[in-house]
Amino acid sequence: MIVYDFTVRSNEQLNYQNNLIKVTPANNETLPDMFPGQFVQILVNSSPNVFLRRPISINYVDKENNEMWLLIQRVGEGTQKICETLVGETMNIIFPLGNSFTISQENGRFLLVGGGVGTAPMLFLGKKLNEKGLSPDFLLGGRSQRDILQLNNFEKLGTVYCTTEDGSLGEKGFVTHHSVLQNKKYDFIYTCGPRPMMIAVAKYALEKNIGCEASLENLMACGFGACLCCIEKTTRGNLCSCTEGPVFNIKELKWID
Repeated sequence: MIVYDFTVRSNEQLNYQNNLIKVTPANNETLPDMFPGQFVQILVNSSPNVFLRRPISINYVDKENNEMWLLIQRVGEGTQKICETLVGETMNIIFPLGNSFTISQENGRFLLVGGGVGTAPMLFLGKKLNEKGLSPDFLLGGRSQRDILQLNNFEKLGTVYCTTEDGSLGEKGFVTHHSVLQNKKYDFIYTCGPRPMMIAVAKYALEKNIGCEASLENLMACGFGACLCCIEKTTRGNLCSCTEGPVFNIKELKWID
């Protein structure tokens, strides 16, 4: 766990509620190793009402440019203030926190399922699978076309399938309704997004006897297991998602029942 000041290199508003912020260490240090599924805690500046850091998934790590990408959904004053950070300004970030997805060492057919801002860690995961010589499929879901984020980036890493609730992009419906789940067979599934979506994906994986890992989006106030805000019931007992997760094998999760 490291605390750095980062300089904002770019801050792009992707749609009505999401920003992509790219940061680099302000002291010119080389970024340490980070892994898909891990997250950071960002200090919220200039807000007298926000005292706690905000947890954000690591969206991508660009080693060549020494950049970390953060995909942020504006859902309250804290994330709104973060998204108002200007290019050249500084963010104080604790990182990297939590565990990561299991990266396969073998060939296989991999499906990465993301919903809404839950697509964020899937981009970094797709890159890591590419580095192992693997080309995954991505299944991205959102309410409408404008909720499908970073589509061009995903298309560089594998085959992309989309669902939208209004049918404006890809197939109409939820990710678990997409025809690819009936037409193709997979060896492993990774998922992140709204809990109802992940539960549906997990149930599909269990029915098909497919290995599956889920990255949980529980409220994480501290990021290192002190506040107990992110407790998750598992087969190993009540665990802090920020330290024992956020990635869990679905067979460990009690909410599957």
